[in-house]
Amino acid sequence: MSSPSAISNETSRSKKRRIAVIEIGTTSIRMAIAEGNEESRVQTLEKLVQTVAIGEDTYTVGRISRNTIETCVGVLKMYQEKLREYRLTDPQNIRVVATSAVREAENTLAFVDRVFIATGWSVNVLDVAELHRVIYQGIQVWRDQLPTLAQDRWVIAEVGGGNTEYLMLQHGEVEVANAVRLGSLRLSALLKTYDAPEGQWPILLRKHAQRALSGTGIYADRTPAAKLLLLGGEMRLMAEKLLGVESTQEAALVSLKDLEAFTNRVLSMHVDELVREFHIPLPDAENLGPALVANTELAKELRVQKIHVLPASVRDGLLRELIDRDVWSDELVQQIIRSAIDVGRRFQFDESHAEHVARLSKSLFSQLAPLHGLDRRYELLLVLAALLHEIGLFIGTSAYHKHSMYLITNSELFGIGRKQLMLIGLITRYHRRTSPKSSHTGFINLERDDRVVVIKLAAILRVALALDGARSQRIHDFECSLTPKRLVITIPEISDLSMEQLAIRQIGNLFEETFGLPILLRGQAGLPMRKR
Repeated sequence: MSSPSAISNETSRSKKRRIAVIEIGTTSIRMAIAEGNEESRVQTLEKLVQTVAIGEDTYTVGRISRNTIETCVGVLKMYQEKLREYRLTDPQNIRVVATSAVREAENTLAFVDRVFIATGWSVNVLDVAELHRVIYQGIQVWRDQLPTLAQDRWVIAEVGGGNTEYLMLQHGEVEVANAVRLGSLRLSALLKTYDAPEGQWPILLRKHAQRALSGTGIYADRTPAAKLLLLGGEMRLMAEKLLGVESTQEAALVSLKDLEAFTNRVLSMHVDELVREFHIPLPDAENLGPALVANTELAKELRVQKIHVLPASVRDGLLRELIDRDVWSDELVQQIIRSAIDVGRRFQFDESHAEHVARLSKSLFSQLAPLHGLDRRYELLLVLAALLHEIGLFIGTSAYHKHSMYLITNSELFGIGRKQLMLIGLITRYHRRTSPKSSHTGFINLERDDRVVVIKLAAILRVALALDGARSQRIHDFECSLTPKRLVITIPEISDLSMEQLAIRQIGNLFEETFGLPILLRGQAGLPMRKR
């Protein structure tokens, strides 16, 4: 596609920076402390793990108990002390995230509020799209160990405590990103609901895993056949025991036959035996069998005989994003843009116009940086809004900007979380004549900083739309000059700008209201096309 060039990670290079990420998972709270800069691989300095069975609460009673919350707070306070030893106290260098066990609990807000009160840390509860982005980022950190990731068809999956997250890649491009409600803790909780002897548990586990995996679409016959890459601590443990590889440093290749044999061996052992045999905590031992069953059934459904195992984790992706200050790589941005174009095609958008407006928007964002003062991560939101601003026409021409917002906020974009989708939707909501009002619930419910972002980006999007007012894609290059009294946009090789000037008069008022500057278009001859 002739998409807008990706946002390049051209932030200023600096000396190595020390960072930390904390993942509040289903069975444990993990912390990784690392250092690095944008030019080098992140080097992990220390890892800590504390077992906390949050998922056991969520997947059995639907909410996190007060005792479990206080246990989590205690672990996080201990981690806080460890970070002080590393002189890591700046919140910009620390990220705390939670996954499905917290996300699916009835009292998610109570949990994150209690953590904030006790530690001052804001917990980012990752939704599915954000988790897929982080998994993708984590894979990129280790791609030198699997060079064919960019060439073949791959299914990349991780069986967690609550869900199995998977990506399908073809030639390095994400085709599918989805989640299945299949996880080790869910399976364990299921066993407790059956009044069946332990001897029947392996059969029950396999049948439930098969039922959960059926009908997902991942198993449809495709050509070429997919290779399977499995992530997760249980798979790393399996590779370490079967092959003797260092599970935190090396990729491994395991046969389905060996995985099945190892799974059957684990299922035949008592939990106490697993603790002694593998030197793992009791909760990990309880979930090892269910996790291996889920991984085995996934491999069977894909009809693969060989399984790749990689020591990638969510924390790898989080560390990379944190060290890059959330300015995502060109490769990831292009994946997201491709996902947006797929959404646009689903709603029969004018692709050439949308891509051209996106390019104009990107150039405006760059040239007007001293005026809007937004950092580079917001450029992607503007580009995505530009691509999707007209998809509401699929529903109808009347108030189509509202339809566009609805479709965007109810779509799935790879790597883009629900909050970001809302911002993108609101930017498109205001790409026409209407300005934000206090009666607009979606807008007024935002925090002030986000409202300012929406207003600024919507104003810039309107200028980009005006520059393609004739829908001819004839304007490609232009130069923005800021004066105390106006924004001057000089366009070479075109002298008649009457259509564009008319568009500026119709929708450019938001720019002047936001930035306090009228817009002056100047053609090739240097004669100003003045607003009337």
